Amino acid sequence: MFSYWDVTIKLALGLLIIVLQINLSGKSNLAPISALDQMQNYVLGGIVGGMIYSTTVTILQFVLVLLIWSTLMLVLRFLTHHNRFVKGVIDGKPQLLIKNGELMVATALKNGMSANDLAFRLRTEGITDIRYVKRAVLEQNGQLTITEVGDDSIKYPLIVDGQLNTDALETANHDLAWLNQQLAAQHYEISDVYLATYTNKQLIVFPYQH
Repeated sequence: MFSYWDVTIKLALGLLIIVLQINLSGKSNLAPISALDQMQNYVLGGIVGGMIYSTTVTILQFVLVLLIWSTLMLVLRFLTHHNRFVKGVIDGKPQLLIKNGELMVATALKNGMSANDLAFRLRTEGITDIRYVKRAVLEQNGQLTITEVGDDSIKYPLIVDGQLNTDALETANHDLAWLNQQLAAQHYEISDVYLATYTNKQLIVFPYQH
């Protein structure tokens, strides 16, 4: 038998779980910034929407499903923050589209990007000649990060979440030995660094807080 009390309780519990997931993920809202965020939103919406009006699903079953999903999301978030392979599978990886004026056609096609789409994105960034693009990276969210020839500031970090970005390091015209030397001078290793960028020929390091 349909009961508005059951619907009200399930709605309240669903809202509570949403608030808890927002707080546990360290975000201020549910706006997706990664593939994992989108998956969380889609499935959570499906769970709440699919079960809230079902008279065969008890409140206890509803709570258990929400708790199971929340636990899975916490485990996945932990793994994506601490395991490079899992992060690559879940969130994907930035991909190099243009390097020193050379267009990686295979990469563009693999990501379903037509020549017209690429040209449009470059025009929106004020780029009319690919030969003057030093580096263009297709981010996980579909945006392009572009560094032009003669631009001394690298617009892509050398280290992210304690992991080296070899493409950006090569674009900066430095090698791993140089990076390790720079980090050692500040008493850090690559795994100690949350974020490191190379801007105006300077390595700027933001370590994890211990």
